[in-house]
Amino acid sequence: MEAMEAVELRAALVRLRRGSGLPVVFGGLFRDGGPRLRIAELHGAVTPALRGLVISTGSGLGGKCLALGRPCAVTDYPAARHITHEYDVPVSAEGLRSVVAVPVVVRRQVRGVLYGALRNALPLGERVLDAAVAAARDVEQALAVRDEAARLVEPPAGTEPSWEEVRQAYGELRALAPRVVDPALRARLLAVCGRLETAAGVPVAVADVRLTPRETDVLAAVASGATNAAAGRRLGLSPETVKGYLRSAMRKLGAHTRLEAVVSARRAGLLP
Repeated sequence: MEAMEAVELRAALVRLRRGSGLPVVFGGLFRDGGPRLRIAELHGAVTPALRGLVISTGSGLGGKCLALGRPCAVTDYPAARHITHEYDVPVSAEGLRSVVAVPVVVRRQVRGVLYGALRNALPLGERVLDAAVAAARDVEQALAVRDEAARLVEPPAGTEPSWEEVRQAYGELRALAPRVVDPALRARLLAVCGRLETAAGVPVAVADVRLTPRETDVLAAVASGATNAAAGRRLGLSPETVKGYLRSAMRKLGAHTRLEAVVSARRAGLLP
């Protein structure tokens, strides 16, 4: 697993453990498009039984989760009838009973799975499931940003994206960058944004027009065609907060509409 992916996975599992109260969390991502997944990160484990365990699609709870592309859970793993039991020995060695598995899905492709578990055979409530799904979404966003950054840095041979595609990609990267946990990856994304601005021949920002980072993020989202609600979801803001940043940016730019604000910001060199 690449270092940046490992950092994001580790951070998501830490948040899952804190948010759910589950004593044991673990997970892994597919490597190099291979058919099997290896458990690479564990928190709360008391034995090494699960570390490095290879999960095949369709096998066990995690394998079922990978095959279906949706969350799966069992209240008593050893006695569960709706999963296969290839992994009973390591699961029992760790003493796990109630287990939830949530897939990491990026552009409809399953890229990994996160697990949370209890050592008692107790039902896992909605709070636990919600925390597991939220943690998986964090990893999905990080992987999507990484994929987009790689695509922009090394586009397919013989292809040349239109400037509108570049602007849309810029808006998505600017919106997602503040939510990336790993500082090295976040810095790389911002550097890619800088390269996009240079490639587009964007002039240096006009001295008397200065937008805050959040105002720039909101305008970048709007420029990509996002509604206030969609921009809020990207940036982790409420629609009303997005409106506030947008109104502030429009006032600074002397614009009366969202479109005018985007056009003015591009002319001022604040957006590509």
